[in-house]
Amino acid sequence: MALHQETITLPPAAPGVARQLSVLRYVSAEPGPKAYIQAALHGDEIPALLVAQHLRERLTALDAAGKLRGEIILLPYANPIGLSQFLQGWHLGRYELDSGANFNRDYPDLFEPVAAAVAGKLFGDAAANVALIRAAIRTALAGLPRAQSENTALKRALHGMACDADVVLDLHCDYEATMHLYIGTPLWPAAADLAACMQSPVNLLSEDSGGAAFDEACSRIWWRLARHFPNHPIPPACCAATVELRGERDVSDAFAAEDASGIIQFLALRGFVNGPPPLLPASLPTATDLDAVDSMNAPLPGVLIWSTELGSEVKAGDVLGHLLDPATGIRHPIVARTEGLLFARRGHRFARPDQWIAKIAGRQPLAWRKPGALLSS
Repeated sequence: MALHQETITLPPAAPGVARQLSVLRYVSAEPGPKAYIQAALHGDEIPALLVAQHLRERLTALDAAGKLRGEIILLPYANPIGLSQFLQGWHLGRYELDSGANFNRDYPDLFEPVAAAVAGKLFGDAAANVALIRAAIRTALAGLPRAQSENTALKRALHGMACDADVVLDLHCDYEATMHLYIGTPLWPAAADLAACMQSPVNLLSEDSGGAAFDEACSRIWWRLARHFPNHPIPPACCAATVELRGERDVSDAFAAEDASGIIQFLALRGFVNGPPPLLPASLPTATDLDAVDSMNAPLPGVLIWSTELGSEVKAGDVLGHLLDPATGIRHPIVARTEGLLFARRGHRFARPDQWIAKIAGRQPLAWRKPGALLSS
């Protein structure tokens, strides 16, 4: 194994402005699995930046000890555009200020060109099909029109490094939240090992959450191809997940060390670390469908006053807090509409109408959740 460091320069957004990505590649001399891990695709989600540094230290030590195998790509920061966006002191890294585009949406759908490229060439062997499809994915990405904007070039660079990986971990955080994961439904329960390693109490499943997020751009193509070619063995060959590292203020060495250890444990289970694999608990975490998550919105502008702690189990009808109308002084109750675990809340304590203010991971699909639009913007 050897560590290779490289720099990817994005197209200049203006004369004299050229942002760069820093890429760390741990590459074995022998073929093996490939992992891709990136931090803070939303540039203002800071916990991932610290976790990536703890992970860098752990991987470098394992590399020096000759214990890594395969290839591991680590991006200590995935979004130099979002990292640099400030407006009067406020860090705004979720959307590109120029276009308004979410940095974690609208990755290219490569299903049609890849399906066309492999039609009539698939084998009766799953491993051979995986190799064929990965080559077709790389070719399809390379064949896309040249990126004109800095944002598109960034997305192409990230996608290109991750598209043929066995494991893709996209490290994010929420406003205020418990640890939680977003995972493709066909990857469960195999991906329960990741949830166990990250000690994630909330694991949200969807085949297509809508918006073409980064993790699904890497993983969803596999089960679509499997359904398109039912007579050929095509496994879900990319275990991709969005890892929400609690809330945006949960930045500490204690949390980061714990999370980096969880990722290393998961990589060991998936064959990236030589030696006996670590043991998992006998009882693995459970998961819930993303359409069973109630994303509660504010009915009117007001001050958020919470009385229920994150991580609490709630029932339909429970009062989670109140929304104070500063004009009248009236406190409007915030009432849970479903049973489940309160796992995320809005960080800023003033809400505008229709902004989401809380999320509850429920037990049953909710009638008001719309297929194809299951993520917040």
